[in-house]
Amino acid sequence: METVENAENVGNAALDKETKLWGMLCHLSALLMFVIPFGNIIGPLVIWLLKKDISPFVEDQGKESLNFQISMTIYIFVALILMLIVLGIILLVILGIAELILVIIASIQANDGKAYRYPFAMRFIK
Repeated sequence: METVENAENVGNAALDKETKLWGMLCHLSALLMFVIPFGNIIGPLVIWLLKKDISPFVEDQGKESLNFQISMTIYIFVALILMLIVLGIILLVILGIAELILVIIASIQANDGKAYRYPFAMRFIK
């Protein structure tokens, strides 16, 4: 397994199947939000903490997934507050659809060995 020196080159290195799998699972584990509360943060966090040392790619994708999921959680709380003026219901639907689509896209990209960057993600973990 090749190592990568910086995050810009993460997607350019030849990655083995295990590394790609764990990168993909960093993203897919966010779908736990549909099963347990805050599963969208817990799933990627657990995988990132357990597997970040196997590859810079897994570490990068774990951080990316966590940053996006923390951002989405904040956006969802804002939408819940806005439900008082009905706008929140529309925002929740849009956020839910965007979450699902973006997680699937990120998972496919990671499985192909390409580093994915989520749009609208705040960078809490660097």
